[in-house]
Amino acid sequence: MANSWRMAALAERHRALGSNLEDWNGMPTAWTYSNSGYTLADDHEAIRTKAGLMDVSGLKKVHYIGPHAESLLEWATTRDISKLYPGKSVYATMLNEAGKFIDDCVIYRMGPNSFMVVHGTGTGYERLTQGAIGKQVAVLFDDDLHDLSLQGPVAVDFLAEHVEGIRNLNYFHHMHTTLFGCPVTISRTGYTGERGYEIFCKAKDAVTIWDNILEKGKDFGIIPCSFTTLDWLRTESYLLFFPFDNSEMYPFENEPAGDTLWELGLDFTVSKGKTEFCGAFEHFRLKGKERFSIFGVLLDGKDAPAEGDELWADGKKVGVITCGMYSRLTDRTMAIARLELPYAKHGTPLEVKGSLEVSAIAHTMPFDDPEKKKRTAKG
Repeated sequence: MANSWRMAALAERHRALGSNLEDWNGMPTAWTYSNSGYTLADDHEAIRTKAGLMDVSGLKKVHYIGPHAESLLEWATTRDISKLYPGKSVYATMLNEAGKFIDDCVIYRMGPNSFMVVHGTGTGYERLTQGAIGKQVAVLFDDDLHDLSLQGPVAVDFLAEHVEGIRNLNYFHHMHTTLFGCPVTISRTGYTGERGYEIFCKAKDAVTIWDNILEKGKDFGIIPCSFTTLDWLRTESYLLFFPFDNSEMYPFENEPAGDTLWELGLDFTVSKGKTEFCGAFEHFRLKGKERFSIFGVLLDGKDAPAEGDELWADGKKVGVITCGMYSRLTDRTMAIARLELPYAKHGTPLEVKGSLEVSAIAHTMPFDDPEKKKRTAKG
């Protein structure tokens, strides 16, 4: 963990579950557990059918506060920030001047001039820090704030026993409350495709909240789940993970790394009518000039493909798998892939070559809950 410089309040809990605490984003992170009593398949099944608790504190949580905070975020992100009100959040992307994707984030409005941005692993934090120079905005990297993600269909039933009004919290909204006597912000967001909640708490309270959820949640079927479980869930739910689905990992020949929102299928993150933001001119100019498409692949058999396995058709390589999994719940083997445009059509026959040698077809995504009814359910 030579790159780890951030403190994980739950480190001892993760070690007790058999984690070696690998580095992610500078934070010691429980990629896997060897002593939890559950396999990755069990973790996946728990979140799809009951609920699982994960520590995702490695996300960069940054406060942007001051009279210029809104204009900074308007310039740097693809969303219309003026539409956010206190208690509302939004998923956004960030581009460089060439119109290429550099990060995604969730933007939370905490007050009139106060925002919290939860960054992924890209360079969005650095971009906003540079953009804040000379403006009336404070940038506060908050590593005291930890993020516990409780995801799955029974998460709301469990929380309803401890948090008044949680059933009324809509998708991409958040509330300030207490949980087991600790001050928290609970956000109805996540990275699983399920109805779930992220619990932001002080580092000193993380162990108390973690222990209580797992102890009191036993009868609900809630179990601790490792970070790698997210790869299985995101494959089914079409959730990208920078840089593992991007050209930073799969470079173009004779071109710098960088993908457009059109290629990634993230063009929906540009608010309707918004035409002025960093990279906007190039973003709109590049529409219709896609070099590839992020697309799904449905594979024969029950063996999951490896990252980097090649996709072939018509005697040539036409794509690469970036993330794959086998679900015992649906008895399907699925993957996210970067496919050449002529082959990114549902039903196109493909061959997988690499760790596996099997037949496959191109498949639309998401594989699970395509109408997003689970994560947006009310009551």
